[in-house]
Amino acid sequence: MPTTLPVLSLLETRVLGVLAEKQRTVPDSYPLTLNSLVSGCNQKSSRDPVIEATESEVLVALDNLRGLSLLVETSGGRASRYAHNIERVLHIPTQSTALLATLMLRGAQTAGELRINSERLHKFADISSVESFLAELAERAAGGLVVELPRQPGSRENRWMHLLSGTPVIEDQVSAKSASFTPSSDVTVGEIAALKANLSKLEGEVSELRAMLAKLYAELGISA
Repeated sequence: MPTTLPVLSLLETRVLGVLAEKQRTVPDSYPLTLNSLVSGCNQKSSRDPVIEATESEVLVALDNLRGLSLLVETSGGRASRYAHNIERVLHIPTQSTALLATLMLRGAQTAGELRINSERLHKFADISSVESFLAELAERAAGGLVVELPRQPGSRENRWMHLLSGTPVIEDQVSAKSASFTPSSDVTVGEIAALKANLSKLEGEVSELRAMLAKLYAELGISA
């Protein structure tokens, strides 16, 4: 295994994140079958961005990760099963794996968000503990695995992002001025999907309110 990892694709990091997540959340089903792994990758909740990976695409990602020793395939019963090998290959503790997996599954997050979102994988005592492990991941002698992003306008905390897919693209202040008019590199597919979902929900609530008002007017004999 080389000291420096090659740049992994979004799907490859998603596969690793799912394996690390399910190891803690559904230990009875771990290692995962291919079907379970595909479902975990395409999960709609706790994922950013939300993706629709095919079984064949996941198989390609598995082959690449196996070649890097980042996962182990075991056979038994009617289907092959897959387990991650993150701690042994990257030489990091389980606490760091929990943070790394949460970043791979949910994108850039603050230390506070990471503490909440990784709770099912590891329960950190406080934000300082999270920040300590993040600092260790960032300052690794073999190469940093996470990076602290510049603070966004109006934000109180800096966000962190993993480096397994390369250095994140960071907008400069000039391009940020036109962010309301042009798509930003910080806006993910998952964020767009969430906005659309919220908009649909609001439209549905407005329709319900209109129907209730129409019914009320009818009962009171008032013309709308």
